[in-house]
Amino acid sequence: MDGFFIVETIVKSFIVISVFATLAGLGTYAERKVLAYMQRRIGPSMVGPGGILQLVADMIKLFTKEDIIPQFANRPIFMIAPIISAVGAFTALAVVPFFPEFTLFGRTIRPILADVGVGVLYVLGVGGVCVLSPLLAGLSSHNKYALIAAARASMQLISFEVVTGLSLLSVIMMVGSLSLIDINSYQNTGLGGWLIFKQPLAFILFLISAFVETNRTPFCMTENETELIAGYGTEYSGMRWAMFFIGEYANMITASFLVSLVFLGGFNPVWFLPGGLMILLKVSFIFFLFLWTRAAWPHVRVDQLMGLCWKVLMPLAVLNILITGLVLV
Repeated sequence: MDGFFIVETIVKSFIVISVFATLAGLGTYAERKVLAYMQRRIGPSMVGPGGILQLVADMIKLFTKEDIIPQFANRPIFMIAPIISAVGAFTALAVVPFFPEFTLFGRTIRPILADVGVGVLYVLGVGGVCVLSPLLAGLSSHNKYALIAAARASMQLISFEVVTGLSLLSVIMMVGSLSLIDINSYQNTGLGGWLIFKQPLAFILFLISAFVETNRTPFCMTENETELIAGYGTEYSGMRWAMFFIGEYANMITASFLVSLVFLGGFNPVWFLPGGLMILLKVSFIFFLFLWTRAAWPHVRVDQLMGLCWKVLMPLAVLNILITGLVLV
């Protein structure tokens, strides 16, 4: 195996983990400032310029806060559950192509850790594993409210995994590949080639599912903020609690990349704008959309959410696959 390839992969892995962990922290700051602006509040403003050093204060608090484990909790599982959330979020990034290829020191650098050819299937598989995090957290906490919340979280996450897969199936039928790079290349004919215009229903279905998978308002009840408890994470504190939210914000960034790559033309250039700049603009807009909806929309009830999944979204996804098949034939 090429020694340069090994070093390159290690360096890229370190960069991806470092950058996305930092962006996850900055995402919390961005959310508080955006929500404050939309709801006519101030948000973080006292610590550092514009309140940016509030992130440092939060890190100090989380690192030094006492790590409490309930007396009757299942200790090994209780300790492992938040790790699954964070590790799963970063593992999903392995098959995501972030930018176009570029040349460095005479070598072609591909900004992707592993183009396995079945990137879509890989992301769906890792997303399925991440369901274990809230489930194990609630089961191991020895808290009936956390248990109920974990059951609810698992129910909705597994249900919307079905919608996610079915919405992507129509895209795979058109492209003929499971690779995210191939899906991106399929849309290299300009705005008219973007899959959002060829598969608008699949885009809407995937976006709604992304809100659920990333635990975002309004289409999510994983951690219902209107309740007096913190859902499956009720018994967690300190860095174990923080790992759930590092995973959540990393998943938001990953979902933003996936929506941009699959439906919005990816990192293909548009007019005079280079591909690297285009993907940054698209990802930033989708991430902002996550924050915008939280500021503007209330939660739906759990029965409304599940009814939406099985009675509306899944039939529409199947119908979209049928229409796509008929058009292709």
